Amino acid sequence: MLRKIPNVLTLLRVFLIPVYVIFFLLPYEWSNLAAALVFVIACFTDLLDGYLARKLQVCSKFGAFLDPVADKIMVCVALVMLVSWFGSHKAEFYNGFSIILTICSVIIISREIVISALREWMAEIGKRGSVAVSWVGKWKTTVQMIAIAGLIWRDKEFIFRDNWMANISLVLMVIATALTIWSMIKYLSVGIKYMDD
Repeated sequence: MLRKIPNVLTLLRVFLIPVYVIFFLLPYEWSNLAAALVFVIACFTDLLDGYLARKLQVCSKFGAFLDPVADKIMVCVALVMLVSWFGSHKAEFYNGFSIILTICSVIIISREIVISALREWMAEIGKRGSVAVSWVGKWKTTVQMIAIAGLIWRDKEFIFRDNWMANISLVLMVIATALTIWSMIKYLSVGIKYMDD
């Protein structure tokens, strides 16, 4: 039974995606916080499933496939929803907010596609281990998840006024985007070494 826990957590993350989408779309004052909390829970399942898989020594091919897929769906769905919402509420934020968020989202989603393709190719040539997650990638993921959770919540009245939560979250998103570019360059520089093989 313990051997199945990491995969169960990964599947839970997949099932939580439509839950936070529903909360995100509900027109109630509490729904933003609920959506952010569900997103944070999904993020913790990402940390926990990998840790438990290593701790229990139950890494499986299914888990290795599903875990990054679940992560990418979770992030991409959240970013698409956020770009749409902030794009239709431009008047509530400073000029350029939605443009910056859109650019960051395009870069992050594009990076996920490129690195997924790179890992697939590296696996085909037996070098998948060469593109394992680096510390830059881990920091990118951490900052990105905090930024997305803050943008989902986007509470105008929490502690301070004037959309401070959304503004700080956008700054974190810009930092996450810079780390995204950095990590992509690191992964691609490894992949380039094998292009002539």
